[in-house]
Amino acid sequence: MSPLLRRRGGRSGAPPREPAHPAAGGDWAEDIDWTDPRTDELEPIQRGSVVDSMIRWSERRRRPRTPRTPRQRRRILIRRLVALVVLGVLALAAWFLVSFYQPFHGPGTGAVTVSIPQGSSGSQVATLLARDGVVSSSFFFGLRASLDGDSGKYRAGIYTLKRNMSYSAALSALMKPGLSEEVALTIPEGFTRWQIAALARKAGLRGNYMKASTAAAAHFSPQAWGAHRGVTSLEGFLFPATYYLDRHGWVSSLVQKQLAAFRLNFATINMRYAHSRDLTRYDVITIASIIEREAQVQTDGPKVSAVIYNRLREGIQLGLDSTLLYYLHDPTGAKATRELDRALGDNTPYNTRRFFGLPPTPIANPGVLALEAAAYPKHDTTLLYFVDKPYTCGALAFASNIVTFNREVAAFNAAVKANHGAFPARCNGSGGATPPKTGAKTSSSHKANKKKQK
Repeated sequence: MSPLLRRRGGRSGAPPREPAHPAAGGDWAEDIDWTDPRTDELEPIQRGSVVDSMIRWSERRRRPRTPRTPRQRRRILIRRLVALVVLGVLALAAWFLVSFYQPFHGPGTGAVTVSIPQGSSGSQVATLLARDGVVSSSFFFGLRASLDGDSGKYRAGIYTLKRNMSYSAALSALMKPGLSEEVALTIPEGFTRWQIAALARKAGLRGNYMKASTAAAAHFSPQAWGAHRGVTSLEGFLFPATYYLDRHGWVSSLVQKQLAAFRLNFATINMRYAHSRDLTRYDVITIASIIEREAQVQTDGPKVSAVIYNRLREGIQLGLDSTLLYYLHDPTGAKATRELDRALGDNTPYNTRRFFGLPPTPIANPGVLALEAAAYPKHDTTLLYFVDKPYTCGALAFASNIVTFNREVAAFNAAVKANHGAFPARCNGSGGATPPKTGAKTSSSHKANKKKQK
């Protein structure tokens, strides 16, 4: 018997088993190699390897796909677009929530001093904080404050905050009283350093404003703007505006705010025409300071500027009392007439009746309108004179020749005499007399004399 027909694990000498297969029974069956499924164990099925599976998958991928119909392609495209829109909306919603609630935001770093003016609205406070880097977004901060009901609860004052604070931390800090009480200090256009110093003392600021407004103390160089080497005063650079300060703060803080405001506003001035006339930025500032002292009506500023440009071109002295009044520390012209008469003989470069050209420094601190007029005068190359026009609200009468100018001077002197020596002024036809612009005019006896010199 063939060993293949023997049971696995069978003993030798055991009686032969009966043929189990229907085909068994003959001598020929002994040569068949088969296994009885009823008694013998089945051999394990050999499965393909992972490599074989990948090969079969790759072959299926290479099989040509059944072409999709246009309708099927349209449905697939729509499903993909819808999926993209949903993902975009979810991403936008997640970004909005994270930006609004700032769950991962830290407490902030560094320190920044922020001044909240009295009566500031929620949007103004949000813009102020975002500008100073306290919060990252004025929109989200304002929205957060509105939803929390805090947008109208801000307290005016000076706060020391951190940069890049969370909205909730910034709101919490602003709900508390500021470090100190704040005061609004308004500096009119055309004021001098001495006048501003008086305002600073009255406001309760500490320190010496005259010293603080020097080049060395403020770390500001007038020479970088075209001033002569010996100029140390910051006259002309102390921008007039309303500033919010600690009531008991230092004047140096006011000076720095003024210089920052000056840089910001002067950057808007077009200097092309002035440069074409060989005038520096410092010359333009000086001309603007004269305009502040001489022109009370806004529309007269470019004309006064034209007179100065034309006199500089023709080599004629400016002949201004306003420059001498600055030299006398009397911008309002309140001192006795004899002091001005005596100053006319002084050998000072501020005596523009004797010396040619502009005074060595500005004689006031001009605003942006005067700076614009100084940089771009009225294009009238004939104007050489101006005099006060009586019975107007500070308007000036301009002339291109001495005959017309003398006629305007005679009209002015007659009005002064009729008004018993007082300055003849009338606004809006009301008949009420108004004084000339502060610091821009002299006494009536010198007004005509001054204009005759122009």
